[in-house]
Amino acid sequence: MSGAGMEFSTGDELKRNKIAPIAVSDEATVVAAYESDVQTDDSYQSEAQLEAELIKQLQAQAYEYVTIRDEAALVANLRKQLETLNKVEFSDSEWKSFFETNIASKNDGPKEKTWRLHNDNIQLLRRDDGTTRNIRLLDKTYIHNNKLQVINQYAVEAGTSPGSATHSNRYDVTILVNGLPLIHVELKRRGVSLREAFNQIARYHNQSLWSGHGLFDYVQVFVISNGTLTKYYSNTTRPKKSDNTKRTVNTWAFTSWWADGNNKLIADLHGFTRTFFAKHTILNILTRYCVLREDGTLLVMRPYQIAATERILQRIHVAANNKMLGSTKAGGYIWHTTGSGKTLTSFKTAQLATALPSNPKVLFVVDRKDLDYQTMREYDSFKKGAANSNASTKILTEQMGDPNARIIITTIQKLSNFVAANAKHPIYSEHTVLIFDECHRSQFGAMHEVITKKFKKYNIFGFTGTPIFPANAGKSYGARDGRVIVRTTEETFGDQLHTYTIVDAIEDKNVLPFKLAYNNVVEKVRHFAQEHATRAEQEDELLEPRRISAVTSYVLKHFNQHTRRQTLSSETDNSYLHTVTADVAAVARRRGGPGIIDTAKRKVVGFNAMMAVQSVEAAKLYYEEFKAQQAQLPQAARLTVATIFSYKANEDPEAGILAEEGFDAGKLSGEDREFLESAISDYNSTFGTSYGVGGDNFQNYYRDLSMRVKDREVDLLIVVNMFLTGFDAPTAS
Repeated sequence: MSGAGMEFSTGDELKRNKIAPIAVSDEATVVAAYESDVQTDDSYQSEAQLEAELIKQLQAQAYEYVTIRDEAALVANLRKQLETLNKVEFSDSEWKSFFETNIASKNDGPKEKTWRLHNDNIQLLRRDDGTTRNIRLLDKTYIHNNKLQVINQYAVEAGTSPGSATHSNRYDVTILVNGLPLIHVELKRRGVSLREAFNQIARYHNQSLWSGHGLFDYVQVFVISNGTLTKYYSNTTRPKKSDNTKRTVNTWAFTSWWADGNNKLIADLHGFTRTFFAKHTILNILTRYCVLREDGTLLVMRPYQIAATERILQRIHVAANNKMLGSTKAGGYIWHTTGSGKTLTSFKTAQLATALPSNPKVLFVVDRKDLDYQTMREYDSFKKGAANSNASTKILTEQMGDPNARIIITTIQKLSNFVAANAKHPIYSEHTVLIFDECHRSQFGAMHEVITKKFKKYNIFGFTGTPIFPANAGKSYGARDGRVIVRTTEETFGDQLHTYTIVDAIEDKNVLPFKLAYNNVVEKVRHFAQEHATRAEQEDELLEPRRISAVTSYVLKHFNQHTRRQTLSSETDNSYLHTVTADVAAVARRRGGPGIIDTAKRKVVGFNAMMAVQSVEAAKLYYEEFKAQQAQLPQAARLTVATIFSYKANEDPEAGILAEEGFDAGKLSGEDREFLESAISDYNSTFGTSYGVGGDNFQNYYRDLSMRVKDREVDLLIVVNMFLTGFDAPTAS
């Protein structure tokens, strides 16, 4: 699309046209409730019309429009903006050296440039006189010091010299921040699929964004719109050809809708621009709400994650300033559905909370040791060493007294043990933020009460996908002085600060809807027919050999159906998606697409699964039955089945709390230990590993199994009280 003949308004013209600018303020990043101020226009608009309208709206929102159509003008403008931001004037030699070394090094690609923006945005300038000077690429402290400009129809010409684009391209609209292109908007006329804009940007990645000095490698966020629908996504989200890698790739499924604080989508371009591109909002997103993972993947937080984070931070700040610490008035809970990214939200909340003026220590509390390990791994993937985990109460005690340990991940059991062993500790009088993960019934008992009585200056927050309301509070979860206690989530943690329910998530297409299937494989017999059958009688019925055999047979027969599996021959090339049904392809793409794994035996499109059973005895019976029924099958047709449990799997701890896994399989009874050794031996034979049940071997088995389940190398995992809550494996059914 050509920009010839397109003209944009000066400031005086904007005043005459009475286009009201949006006020710049320190309000929330996500607008609380959005109401459109214009009639939605669904009539035909060309790309040129959408582009002109977008630029005029950005000008009304205090963006400066500049005419920059080639790299020479882009570099000259960058120099001028960095000089203004840093109140410095470069000599020609200083600028040449600084630009070629600190901004546009030939050895740097998008990953290195993104890392520089997020982790090293203050660069060192060596001056001609031998002195040095710090040069900010972004001002992350006072964000409104950053200059926003908008350009359009930037042209890249194809060439034959090294570093030249392979194809000529013109980019629609680009947002410059201090002269660096950090946001790019690709437009399509109304009625055209958004995926065309998404694929257009993918072609830019392959053909031209990297060309010249590679300044467009600095783009952090892409926006795509056809006027009616608008989405945004990070620079590491793009279509990828299937390379048979086991990990889920970032594709179309990782594009996001923008919304207000009530999760009302803001899809039309006018509303999106008015809110997402409000100066305070976009600068906050770039400087606070992008998370660069250790693997180089950039995550741009979704609106509900940002809203929840800011409401917690506001509650901490207000409570600290108004002497409200030490009660539920200083806390609250976040109701975000399973699979909505609570770990990322909690990480960013903890990270930003430690930077508040009151300088609190943040304790992130989980109710399982397996979740402790998993959360630590996730936090480390966001920023290595940002948080501290602990293998024992002794280590937790050391961390409590360490002023450098600002974020601590621990279990509620270890925290309870710490309180019991330390009647007096300085931490009780320090400002502490307690964040409870999965704050369901497990935090309503005596442990919770003891902890909150000891800490004096605390904020308490809970994340949950299943809040307890008066209507479903049910029976007691503790007792005080002989009285029954019925606690709701609000009574335990405080006000509901933000919600993002399963209904919101399904509407956004951020998660798949639940599909429930009931299968009666064996007719009910005597014990279940009895109204007052004991738990032992019911257990016997569930473990009856005919039932175990029938359930196993059903799973083997229908596994591919329920997991959307299609086995492909090793000769199948990467065009396999054209041969599978549209339904399978759509589901695979939604789960992170394209959904293919490659093992020594086969390539598979689809998911894997977990089978949760009620006891170690059940796990043993099912595992052996799967082994027996698959013995006669060809090797390539067999499911890879594994199992895991620990010695606490059958214990009944405090009401409502799942037992903290001991990871000490050596304490299993002789028969159970012998079976687990045999199952791990099968696992070792399959994957060429050498794990066992003694010492650290079992923990290493857990970790290896966790990764292989995520990688879909294990088809079916039989679990007893492990991997149940918050286990992050997007492909597991």
